[in-house]
Amino acid sequence: MHNDCHICRAEGFSARARVEVRAHVGGRSVLATVIRVKSGLLGDQEASLSEAAWARLSAQEGEEIIVTHADPVDSLGHVRAKIYGKSLEKEAINEIVRDIAAGRYSEVALSAFITAVADRALSHDEVFYLTDAMVSVGSRLDWGKGPIADKHSVGGLPGNRTTPVVVPIIAACGVKIPKTSSRAITSPAGTADTMEVMAPVDLSVADMRRVVDAEGGCIVWGGAVDLSPADDVLVRVERQLDLDSEGQLVASVLSKKVAAGSTHVVIDLPVGPTAKIRSPEMALHLVALLEQIANRAGLQVQVIQSDGRQPVGYGIGPALEARDVLSVLRNDPRAPDSLRRRALDLAGALLELVGVVERGKGKVLAAEVLRSGQAWQKFQRICEKQGGLREPVLAPIKQEVLSPTTGIVTAIDNRLLARVAKLAGAPSAKTAGIDLHRELGQPVEKGQPLYTLHAETRGELAYALEFLGRHKEIFAVEAQ
Repeated sequence: MHNDCHICRAEGFSARARVEVRAHVGGRSVLATVIRVKSGLLGDQEASLSEAAWARLSAQEGEEIIVTHADPVDSLGHVRAKIYGKSLEKEAINEIVRDIAAGRYSEVALSAFITAVADRALSHDEVFYLTDAMVSVGSRLDWGKGPIADKHSVGGLPGNRTTPVVVPIIAACGVKIPKTSSRAITSPAGTADTMEVMAPVDLSVADMRRVVDAEGGCIVWGGAVDLSPADDVLVRVERQLDLDSEGQLVASVLSKKVAAGSTHVVIDLPVGPTAKIRSPEMALHLVALLEQIANRAGLQVQVIQSDGRQPVGYGIGPALEARDVLSVLRNDPRAPDSLRRRALDLAGALLELVGVVERGKGKVLAAEVLRSGQAWQKFQRICEKQGGLREPVLAPIKQEVLSPTTGIVTAIDNRLLARVAKLAGAPSAKTAGIDLHRELGQPVEKGQPLYTLHAETRGELAYALEFLGRHKEIFAVEAQ
């Protein structure tokens, strides 16, 4: 609104104030933050809305709106109590989550809540209440009788794109696996970003059911089906703060699984010095919490600790990861073995968890389904039902990053590598990212490529190279 707007002055709307904006026609409303401008962008009786507010209000150009002070957010009292170390009862957490999902919390209030529950500040009861509250404010899918399989990775490992390999293996074995996946927030690619290179993922619930009824599985973007919407808000702010709250992570993972209608879930937990989970001690504590809360939520969960010291596969970025996925599904001898092995580990564990085979035989069955081409055939049919299979294309601009010395690769910094891929344009530029040429323990000669940068514009390549100039420690190569 304009700084001199008579409504701003009369109502005392200060900059950054929280207000309720209501459409005069239809009565829809949205909570918003006031931005006051002094330029001629707006007249004194005009208001401008964000695209999100336009959509929520179903507003039209020139339509009259009513702007009033927002009602106090009473649940913030519970957040303040938590800041001072008090435990939260179930109804208190329900109130907080309902207000978050309704958009009543400002960025400051969200940051306060996330900070209050960080560093293991939530009891087991509070984590369960948070999980249950997140499920209750969104949609919940029901797939009927029988085990409904799912898998999840806690993230933090570039290139770990096992879902598009696991889903067709499980579906080919006759088990339903309606997989909802996320887009990247701070990483170079999410599963939905990579899958979108190969097939549409923005499906409605009705379309999702159509695909699953036909093929037994799907790989779609979870944001399109309104599962645990409060979690989406919290994760966005949590990533901006760079806070990894253990209780919030557990509630985030499990609420999405319960809301998606899953009954049996395998969770990949990469552990490594530059992964999200950095030590075996952290992993053990998190595994115990995941299993305990899952049991209370009615889920059968198996957590698999995996090697998080280096990326999985060769590619980092949507198109490069899609290329790796297709090479594994097609049994290409040049396919990355690390991706194939990890996908088979997870698929095998999931087949055992749902009771298709007895313990110890799941990986053998998964490997046969992949080797025989059944997984590839199933993946093609799933893609066709979702809108058609597409082949990934690679970026027009590439530049190799060479080893400064001869030796053995002894360490790879996952976080810095992911940052470089993002600076090169991933994930918004689908073909941008990194193509790895060396893994841990492999020899390299001075001047040989460690990896190749892929970019769609010279400017984005320059950003990545500038960052590399200041961070030469991404690959540690020790002379022998």
